[in-house]
Amino acid sequence: MKKNITYSDIAKHTNLSKATISRFFNSPESLTEETTLLIEKALMELNYKENKVAKILANGKTEFIGIIAPKLDLHFYSYLLNCILNTYTKYGYKFIVFTSNGDIDEEKKYIEELLAYQIEGLIMISSCIPSIELKDYNIPIVGIERESKYISSVNTNNYMGASLATNTLIENNCDVLIHINSPLSDEVPAINRIKAFNNICKDKNMEYMVFYEDFNGDINDTNNKLNNIFKKIESNYPNKKIGVFLSNDTLANYFIKILVKNNRSIPDEYEVIGFDDSPAAIESFIQLTSIRQDIQAITENALAILNERIKINHNKKKVNLPPDKHVIIEPTIVRRDSTL
Repeated sequence: MKKNITYSDIAKHTNLSKATISRFFNSPESLTEETTLLIEKALMELNYKENKVAKILANGKTEFIGIIAPKLDLHFYSYLLNCILNTYTKYGYKFIVFTSNGDIDEEKKYIEELLAYQIEGLIMISSCIPSIELKDYNIPIVGIERESKYISSVNTNNYMGASLATNTLIENNCDVLIHINSPLSDEVPAINRIKAFNNICKDKNMEYMVFYEDFNGDINDTNNKLNNIFKKIESNYPNKKIGVFLSNDTLANYFIKILVKNNRSIPDEYEVIGFDDSPAAIESFIQLTSIRQDIQAITENALAILNERIKINHNKKKVNLPPDKHVIIEPTIVRRDSTL
């Protein structure tokens, strides 16, 4: 059996002390470039395989970050999660992921499980647990597109995104504007999609309506609710061009299928705009105009905030944590076949 390479072996091979070798693994920034290169060369020559468990026991740094996300039935969440996981090559963090069914007690159990793994930070995408409770866990936490008054956050400028969508439908000479969304509390960033739509329609003296439905992720239920909305639109606004702005691309994709099934012309009779510019926008039967959330920028800012706070926690000296950061990412509109 091949012998495990120890710090002593590396020290002997490089003529350095074991303390220097330990610093290479635990605080590499304290070494000169020459010493770092010497040790890296030795590791290759010795065919060293790092023992992660031993490293965790030695320095208490697990490099684990927890994520609690909503169910991945919306393409946006799966797209965002994939981008977060891909940051491993830059930051070196490993992720433990739980998906939530919207149960606050379930999410609290998830956090206790994550804390048992000594996570160094937490990304909260799900909205069940209020941020005033999250801050009491005393670990670095960043919220994404959720209520985050008492924790750091990274959000899209939802008001701007909805403004881009609403104004586009108006500029394209739609007679009636429709917004479809779930009931939202004032603390959730996405509420600004509804506020912007309402404000612009009133300011521009547009005929409009907002439909609120609790879309629970069940495909049949979602399709039934959207189909009922379609029937109401047809009944209330005959012989008018309809502009429909939906809260996400997944719903917009379903709605386009309903329009096609009912032989409605897109974009001549109906124009449709989604939100997120997730893969669903491209995969739609008719490619979807959508408000693009910059997932890469959201991910990079979230990890940068977490990384900064984790490094401060690793500092042996007592240092006051910087104030919570709240980053707003500007959206853009991507025009495709579902609008003029």
